[in-house]
Amino acid sequence: MPTEAHPDLALLGLLQLVSPALPIGGFAWSQGLESALELGWVCDEQSLGDWLEGVLEDGPGHAELPVMARLMEAWQRGDEVALVHWDRWLAACRESRELAEEERQLGASLKRLINSLGLWPEQPTLPPGAGYTTAFSAVAVIRGIETRQALLGFTWNWLENQLAVACKAMPLGHTAAQRLVERLRPELIRCIDQALVLEDDQLGPALPGLALASAKHETQYSRLFRS
Repeated sequence: MPTEAHPDLALLGLLQLVSPALPIGGFAWSQGLESALELGWVCDEQSLGDWLEGVLEDGPGHAELPVMARLMEAWQRGDEVALVHWDRWLAACRESRELAEEERQLGASLKRLINSLGLWPEQPTLPPGAGYTTAFSAVAVIRGIETRQALLGFTWNWLENQLAVACKAMPLGHTAAQRLVERLRPELIRCIDQALVLEDDQLGPALPGLALASAKHETQYSRLFRS
């Protein structure tokens, strides 16, 4: 699988991949947060920080991040069996229709974008209906991004998206959002340190509250984000 070898190109490629300007539609989804706001589970800066810390620890920290490390290794080896296995494993972790559709649609949008730039490799092939995490891992390998840096970028993108949702859907100013960035930056690093040492039998998200919020979002009377 071809990669870009120059470290500066890799860094710029990562910045491009996690930019809010990347036209794949990530801004349209709230990942259950809008419903948590409506239900009163999240109501201010402190509770939002608590929510995000919990989601990070029990969600990406035990699912997307360790699996992305495995996916990147599989892309580098050309191991299509492992790619299919981990892509399906992540799909099985999506506990609501909304979360499943977000993963599939962002994955398809990212693949279309990379195809349009002439960067998608012929081999190995992307599993049919592959999700966003699988597509992101492929682009990270194409760009020559190191695994740890790819995980940092992926997690940073998740945090920025969640804070953007909060700024739109609740009384949260941009300065408060930056305070939460400062609070959560060390947590991102700790979460990645943990993700990189987890064994296969230690993986799996534990987010019943987020799953319930995401399911309730489908029937929420007034909403800004997709369900």
